[in-house]
Amino acid sequence: MTHVEHIPPRPVLAGRVDAAGWGLFFVWVGVVLIAHLGWGMGLLGVGGITVGVQLARKLVGLAAEPLWLAVGSLFVAGSVAEFMKLEFSLLPFVLIVAGLALLVSALRRRAP
Repeated sequence: MTHVEHIPPRPVLAGRVDAAGWGLFFVWVGVVLIAHLGWGMGLLGVGGITVGVQLARKLVGLAAEPLWLAVGSLFVAGSVAEFMKLEFSLLPFVLIVAGLALLVSALRRRAP
């Protein structure tokens, strides 16, 4: 008798990967707050988790989501700016523009 591994359906698998990512996110934010690690470490961890979830999606055969790859990269860039103690950074403006663009696209989208 051979062993057949049960692979959950794609939506279930995607939900599990996303849930694991959110779980890691909340644990990380809790650790950062308890340990007073600061914005730089907080952003670095959140960026790493965000990009890591996309890598996990690829490893289990799901498509990576480009939006979340970009968001994770922006978080990592924010941590680098914080670690380098940049007094004036373009990053906050990039984040604001990205957020506004997402809001506008969500509001303009029509129901199918």
